[in-house]
Amino acid sequence: MNMKFALVATAAFALTLGVTQAARAQAIDFSKVEVKTTDLGHKTYMMEGAGGNVTVAVGADGVIMVDGEFAQMHDKLKAAVAALTNQPIKYLINTHFHGDHSGDDENFAKDGVIVVAQENVKKRIAEGSTNGLTGNKTPGLSGGAVPSKTYTNGSLTLKVKGRSAKVGHVPNAHTDGDSYVWFADANVLSTGDVMTIGRYPNSDFANGGSINGMISAVGQYIAMTNAQTKVVPGHGSLTNQAGLKDYRAFLIAARDRIAKLIKAGKSEQEAVAAKPFADWDAKLGANDQASGNFVRVVYNSLKHSTMSTIH
Repeated sequence: MNMKFALVATAAFALTLGVTQAARAQAIDFSKVEVKTTDLGHKTYMMEGAGGNVTVAVGADGVIMVDGEFAQMHDKLKAAVAALTNQPIKYLINTHFHGDHSGDDENFAKDGVIVVAQENVKKRIAEGSTNGLTGNKTPGLSGGAVPSKTYTNGSLTLKVKGRSAKVGHVPNAHTDGDSYVWFADANVLSTGDVMTIGRYPNSDFANGGSINGMISAVGQYIAMTNAQTKVVPGHGSLTNQAGLKDYRAFLIAARDRIAKLIKAGKSEQEAVAAKPFADWDAKLGANDQASGNFVRVVYNSLKHSTMSTIH
């Protein structure tokens, strides 16, 4: 199977799936983080700092922004946007509830930005959540830390002068509240953590995620895009439709390897010990914990999933 979508490991890979967002933030020296901005064309940009990737679309009277990283990145992200335009940020879209993407919501809300998300994101942030691998709990938040504009299933369209963004829900993928953001005029798709590059992804099974849902979502992304589409993943480098196809093949292969172990009656611990992803570990530079955690999330996803197998 072609793994070229994921051959480059990132520093963020060391932050394994079982680590809490608070611990991730504590491990980062934010004073040394620099925001890298990549021009995607048609006044649309990808920004890389600390946490999830950010997408910015500049209109004539405002900016649409996808994800805001950690709270500690607020001033640096604002400065990066200000370097592109003097227009204010009007909308901040959360692709999901994890703090490395939504941790800056409260700061942006104080700036007057409208924070937008699928309704399950609001619920997870407001009520708190539990890490399925560690049992660690993230307490609920309130006020501006909670998205103020939500939608249910389907999609909604956000507009600033001269620009629009389609925000669409993909059910039970990385979490139960994932949104993609489609900038049709720029042919740019932001996937959130349904797609990550350079490290193993996470099916957050304790919070509505599933491997089959991720496979289904990426199939939807492939159908939406074309060979020229620029795809901004939740983490890692910019990719394209070919990368989406490779990534979906990888997810299917990972799902099938674990399904075979489950069918053989293997326990979760036995599945981890079997090292079913050893060939990929070397390509990604993954340690035993990271590899084992990916086995565990796929295993638990399949054990808890009611979705039929997707090919």
